[in-house]
Amino acid sequence: CRAWLITRRDGVQFGFTDHDLPLAFLGHNFRPDTGLSAMALQQTTGLSVDNTEAIGALSNAAIKDSDIDAGRFDGAEVTSWLVNWADTDQHILQFRGNIGEIRRAGGAFQAELRGLTDLLNRPVGRVFQRPCGAVLGDVACGVNVKSSNHKVTQNVLEIENERVFRFVGLDGFASGWFGRGRLEVLSGDAKGLSAAIKIDHFMGALREITLWEPLRANVQVGDAVRLFVGCDKRFETCQSKFDNVLNFQGFPDIPEEEWMMVHPSKAPSRDGSSRR
Repeated sequence: CRAWLITRRDGVQFGFTDHDLPLAFLGHNFRPDTGLSAMALQQTTGLSVDNTEAIGALSNAAIKDSDIDAGRFDGAEVTSWLVNWADTDQHILQFRGNIGEIRRAGGAFQAELRGLTDLLNRPVGRVFQRPCGAVLGDVACGVNVKSSNHKVTQNVLEIENERVFRFVGLDGFASGWFGRGRLEVLSGDAKGLSAAIKIDHFMGALREITLWEPLRANVQVGDAVRLFVGCDKRFETCQSKFDNVLNFQGFPDIPEEEWMMVHPSKAPSRDGSSRR
């Protein structure tokens, strides 16, 4: 029979099998009553992407429709084995990858599974551009976004359409401090979800945070959220806001396009200094 292990990005795991009895091996339990099955696995040589699909029924005890809506299964890791149900020590790893597109209809779901070679389709390498190419807080950046002056935990005072949040008590942070940062939900139905912040500004006595896209789960007044500082990738921001110029990963002095052919009358600066 086959056994599947789904590991979400928040660490929650689900074990399934197409056998008629529960199985256990490698420290995981696999349930037979979830209605999960799989189509034929397409495996190729070279760098082509292995792919398959998993089909199953939405169940309150296993995979919930609300969790799919909230995006909790987006990018989840999937591992599949062929296993001898009479002796589970005899198992062969057949597939390892991630969940891609999920389609739902009639109380069931169909999930595209992408093999590990799909990661090779991502572009790598540095881009020569003025903005910083690092992600705030990563190894290249070096800024500790978990420090007390770069994050804060607050309870939601008002909310609109799961996208606009209002708070009190954030006077210690300048307007725009959390712009292009991240909001993470710590309690309630949307616990564990996060989204990118688009706008951060004062609205009278309140602080208003607007997300780029609405959270895909219900957030209630009083739920706790954590706000992380944001960065607009500019050299000036890296210098004044984070004092992190040595780790700036952009090229602020790169010449503008066709700078050698710009007529002096159209140059942005005519003071004899370097043209940037």
